[in-house]
Amino acid sequence: MNKTYLFDTPPTWLAKAIAYQIFPDRFRRSASIGLNSQLALKPWDSDPKEQGFQGGDLYGVINELDYLQNLGITCIYLTPIFSSAANHRYHTYDYFQVDPILGGNKALDTLIQCLHERDMKLILDGVFNHCGRGFWAFHHLVENGKNSPYLDWFTIHRWPIKPYPEEGEDCGYSCWWNDPALPKFNHKNSQVREYLTSVAMYWIRKGIDGWRLDVPNEVPLDFWATFRREVKSINSEAWIIGEIWGDARTWLKDRYFDGVMNYRIGWSSLSWAGKDQLATNYINPNYPIKKINSQFLVDILETTFGWYSREVNHSQLNLLDSHDVPRALHSLGNDVKALKIALLILFLLPGVPCIYYGTEAGLCGGAEPECREAMPSIDNFDLNLYGFIRSLIALRKNTSCLFENEYRWQSFGEDALLAWRKESIDFNEDKEILILAFINRSRNSWLKIPGPHDFVNPLFLCGEIELNAQGLAPQSAVLFRTSLDYQFLN
Repeated sequence: MNKTYLFDTPPTWLAKAIAYQIFPDRFRRSASIGLNSQLALKPWDSDPKEQGFQGGDLYGVINELDYLQNLGITCIYLTPIFSSAANHRYHTYDYFQVDPILGGNKALDTLIQCLHERDMKLILDGVFNHCGRGFWAFHHLVENGKNSPYLDWFTIHRWPIKPYPEEGEDCGYSCWWNDPALPKFNHKNSQVREYLTSVAMYWIRKGIDGWRLDVPNEVPLDFWATFRREVKSINSEAWIIGEIWGDARTWLKDRYFDGVMNYRIGWSSLSWAGKDQLATNYINPNYPIKKINSQFLVDILETTFGWYSREVNHSQLNLLDSHDVPRALHSLGNDVKALKIALLILFLLPGVPCIYYGTEAGLCGGAEPECREAMPSIDNFDLNLYGFIRSLIALRKNTSCLFENEYRWQSFGEDALLAWRKESIDFNEDKEILILAFINRSRNSWLKIPGPHDFVNPLFLCGEIELNAQGLAPQSAVLFRTSLDYQFLN
């Protein structure tokens, strides 16, 4: 197979991108969809563990674009929006129709137009591994059995198939994680591949700016090669992100995707920042929340970014949490100071930082589906946290020179980290200009910084500095520019 097309460059707009993930049913309900006023929707802010729909829609997203742009967001990533019988919409039954509860295709057209007028981008969630039981080809198979012309679109193990089996009963066909509600596509079938690729191309032509791909490790690599070629042929600047939780070299070495959801950054940053107050009841080997020391975090960062090229590292979607894991604040035992530290680490790393909706409001839901709670009104925000995230985004966007090159990380004792990089050379004094960040996670100890100090006017401060003692307060961090010689830099 000719792979030359796979080695293209990443989208140029990623260099200054700040992403914001939205779970549409829980973000904002508008008054723009008359039908919804007549539907049996759940009350807003109902328990997220309940089945049903709370009625967030795409017009609600449009109504909040001023808010999102003021926060500093440049790219919205929406979890699935196509017609589905589940509030998370991973049970797709029509890939060419935006769910009417969300406002339908017209609402998406309007959202795309409004975003592009603001020079903002939109990434959609592509579920191309499986569909819902209501998907037209699977419905045809259910109704017609062996006589259906779509027989080979799925993998059948026995007849008759049972899409609604009794407990412990085999449904008779391949499905995602043995869930009969999610029939798996047969990607060996050329018609299936052509159909799914046509979906991707259709929405790229409609103006979306890329795809986040659900469980792509369960789909053959050659399908993703075709997928990338066709999508990039329409929009070479489209961003293709895979949901790979760990080592993604198989998909990124040959650039099947531009990047992945960088969950390793998320769990390790939270694990370090939270230290002894972590909520460790969530068990997931791909997202292990556990107490770690500073050197362990440095090793994770060096290993993860060492796996990939510089271009890939700057194309990753870096995140602390998402719709699939407990919210960051929950994992941190509701410690806002620890969250600020984890966010600073996130923003110092190469790649696109992603904020999960409601993080800035102080939402702290637990494991899925509790992490999918309704967005509160701004009157119920943690305004201190909102202001911190806004200032962190402003730092990243307005001083992009601080993030063009990757920082080197080193442990600084049990409870501290140091990130640094060379910025330039002062030819007048023949000295290098450095950018340094000291981060202290301790809840009770000041961090003593040996040697010279030059952070009287820091570029960014999280917490408190005691200049006379050359120290950094508990759960604080400082980012500054200096020409002084720090002998302890590795």
